[in-house]
Amino acid sequence: MARKSKTVPIRVLIAKPGLDGHDRGAKVVARALRDAGMEVIYAGLRQTPEEVVRAAIEEDVDLIGLSILSGAHMALFPRILALLKSEKAGRIPVFAGGIIPDEDARKLKKAGVRAIFGPGTSLEEIVTTAQRLARGAA
Repeated sequence: MARKSKTVPIRVLIAKPGLDGHDRGAKVVARALRDAGMEVIYAGLRQTPEEVVRAAIEEDVDLIGLSILSGAHMALFPRILALLKSEKAGRIPVFAGGIIPDEDARKLKKAGVRAIFGPGTSLEEIVTTAQRLARGAA
């Protein structure tokens, strides 16, 4: 459930699904979210969709951030969204970052990914969007 209170920090899971082994960007985003007062759970590299969803539920997160550079986003992200729904956790907003072509980004947004950030997106924009998503704003 999205946390409404200013005293309870927003909880964010940052995950690197698939075989992508590059996590510098994910760690930079995780640190920016933490510096903005959020609790960040970093799931680490090479997570399966099942592991991402299990961690999100176990950690009772307010949102999930996915990072990908491998090109497997069209297979992995819809699977994560489907698993969230099947586990009755579809209320958890998902945002993503990495190398995602515009056409794929449009498809992923239609599938339910709430925001997608490409290279060069400012950390301020990512933090602001994460805060908005956690509050339940569109």
